[in-house]
Amino acid sequence: MKVATWNVNSLRARMGIVLAWLEAQRPDVLCLQETRVDDDQFPHEPLESIGYHVVFRGDKGRNGVAVVSAREADEVHMGLDDGESPDEDRLLAVQVGGVPIVNTYVPQGRDPDHEMFQVKLAWFGRLRRFFDRHYRASEPLLWVGDFNVAPEAIDVHDPKRLDGQVGFHPLEREALAEVATWGFVDVLRRHNAEPGQYTFYDYRARDPVDRGIGWRVDHIWATVPLAERSIAARIDTGPRRAERPSDHTPLLAEFDL
Repeated sequence: MKVATWNVNSLRARMGIVLAWLEAQRPDVLCLQETRVDDDQFPHEPLESIGYHVVFRGDKGRNGVAVVSAREADEVHMGLDDGESPDEDRLLAVQVGGVPIVNTYVPQGRDPDHEMFQVKLAWFGRLRRFFDRHYRASEPLLWVGDFNVAPEAIDVHDPKRLDGQVGFHPLEREALAEVATWGFVDVLRRHNAEPGQYTFYDYRARDPVDRGIGWRVDHIWATVPLAERSIAARIDTGPRRAERPSDHTPLLAEFDL
């Protein structure tokens, strides 16, 4: 089973790139974030025309999540269900081929002094409690998506300069690490401990992919029973080099099920 995650930064704007990539890679599941399209305008027909099913939740703002899968997804759940704002356009939980998958677009946080930064920190706590309510760490589960946090110094191109900035702030890393203790394994790092593994390359940087100016903020994490069945994981920088790309690029993992 091949699973991928990709923040597409507007699906309609990147549809050509996404379709070409799906045709070339044929993942069993592609989890998308920042689709930025209302549900009644979601462009599902092109995805279905190449043999995929799709479930989605979003709006025309900067959020939106979707799961594109070769097999139809079931047990679909949208949003956090703790009595607070459900954020349905940030969390989409499904099951595909018997594998539970939680696709998230974690709030970016804007700035450490902004109120949204506190929302982000609280969101991680809410997510951990979501896992407590719905899943068991002793059973297979994938948590994927744009977590908007680089966990360690190896995950950013300039850790000394970037330390304390949103996406690499100590409080964010602590919050993410606390979710990890629920029972998750970082699948990419299970297979690749090398530096320079980035999924986000800022538009403002000149030739960021070639120069290695990036961040690893998109992740595929698995519970131990599923992580032990992972056989490969990699980042594909090809789509980031396309014309008018997303500033993120796909991350893939394969599992022997």
